[in-house]
Amino acid sequence: MKPSTNPRRTRAFTLIELLAVIAILGLIAAFAVPQVLKWVSGARSDSARIQIEALGASIDLYRLEVGSFPPNLEALVEKPAGVEKWNGPYLKKKTIPKDPWGNDYIYRYPGRNGPYDLLSLGADNAEGGEGEQKDIVSWE
Repeated sequence: MKPSTNPRRTRAFTLIELLAVIAILGLIAAFAVPQVLKWVSGARSDSARIQIEALGASIDLYRLEVGSFPPNLEALVEKPAGVEKWNGPYLKKKTIPKDPWGNDYIYRYPGRNGPYDLLSLGADNAEGGEGEQKDIVSWE
């Protein structure tokens, strides 16, 4: 006998099989999404820390060449009035970067925690906080 070649007899997934696959995918997403979001927020904080270290190195180079700390971050890319030994710009991109949340870095000279303070206020752009809202600072 010949096997049936009736097009109506093709195999397909049942509704229960499809629902089981959707449920499994939902469970995977429920556990994976929070972990991915945690990694993203951690990456922003790490990026801010790296940028603060790079800006700190540029500030230190400015101090070595000029003999004093810059009055503001703009002095790293544009020669301040009355400064003779300026040999900048001290940043490769010739612009002051924003923190990973799009806010300006805060530079205080003289600093409260050292010769200068350099910080990002985190995601909430307000002092203090925990997690992604935590301040990223140059003196820790």
